[in-house]
Amino acid sequence: MSEWLRVVIADDERPARAFLAGLLRECGDVELVGEAKGGAEAIAVIEAARPDLALLDLQMPEVDGLAVVRLVKRRLLPLVAFVTAHDAYAVRAFEANAVDFLLKPVEPARLRQTLDRVHARLARGADPSVAAERVRVAAAHSARDGAEYLRRIPVRLKDDIVLVPAVQLASVVADGELLHLTTHDGRRYTINYRLKDLEARLDPAAFVRISRGALVNLDMLERVSAMPGGTYLVTLRNRQQLAVSRQRARDLREQLLKL
Repeated sequence: MSEWLRVVIADDERPARAFLAGLLRECGDVELVGEAKGGAEAIAVIEAARPDLALLDLQMPEVDGLAVVRLVKRRLLPLVAFVTAHDAYAVRAFEANAVDFLLKPVEPARLRQTLDRVHARLARGADPSVAAERVRVAAAHSARDGAEYLRRIPVRLKDDIVLVPAVQLASVVADGELLHLTTHDGRRYTINYRLKDLEARLDPAAFVRISRGALVNLDMLERVSAMPGGTYLVTLRNRQQLAVSRQRARDLREQLLKL
């Protein structure tokens, strides 16, 4: 290939990162423009280096490969290939519209196939921002595939990534394609995510749907007030008040209001 590919790699394991970097340096059409040892660092490196391709480990702690794709600024998102030690994660890679997935340990010939796919997509003028739109689907599948429930939710604040502990959440309220997260002490964050997808990744023993557009943390409930028509108004520890829909009122009665 005559065109050079600018590549960033991210993996929380140093030997795996070094091995992949070594393979890339042996390719005649690759410039390694950045390395990251975690997801939050990967976001910063991608946005600074603006590579053609990001090779992301799927199973990084705190901010995994899927979250990196979701949190990178859309206009700066490159094409993505996921690297994983588990074949079962392959479907998630393609649902996130990744160019490819690579199984560890990465084989040189397989890496070459991935690089050729990137060349082909770039030649066709592929739009990498599609990955950001579909990564939510992959995140939802990760919960159904047996991934553990979210302990922290990565939230973008300008150039920083804030990790909000799930146990500190009081409520999650949908506003179109946006979700407003409110913590026990009243801090508010906004993420671009679908409520049903986030609900699938939160512990159902802790978070309950009280209406079509709201989840609450049961540990944050302070008062449940009966309202006309058989509905309720819940008051949380942070003094936030949210209405319970008639459809969800029965579930609330069965789950909370019986001795």
